[in-house]
Amino acid sequence: MLLDTEAGGVDPIGPTPFLADGRADFPSIDRMTDFYREVGSTGTTVLGVMGEAPKLDGAEPVELAARFVRRAEGLPVGVGVSAPGFAAMRGAPPWTRAPRG
Repeated sequence: MLLDTEAGGVDPIGPTPFLADGRADFPSIDRMTDFYREVGSTGTTVLGVMGEAPKLDGAEPVELAARFVRRAEGLPVGVGVSAPGFAAMRGAPPWTRAPRG
C-alpha cells in the first residue's frame, strides 16, 4: 500500500508499552495490535520520533518493530527510523553506515 493522495482510513499511532523495570512489554504490543485490527484500523505507525523511540538502544527498536509487524498480520505498519542527536548513529551497526571516501 502506497501512502499517496488515494490513501484513506485510520492509522493510529501506537505507543510503545513498557514494564515497570523499563523493558518493552511485548504482550501489550500484541493486545494493542490485535485491538487495532479488530476495530478496523487500516494501518498503524510505531516508533515515531516524538515518542519513546529515541530512548531505545541497540537491537530494541528492531525487535519492537518486528513484533508489531508480525502481529499486524498484513496490516500496514509504518515504522519511524529517525532519532535526534548522534548517539543512535554511533551505536548503529556497521551495515547501516555509508562507506567513507
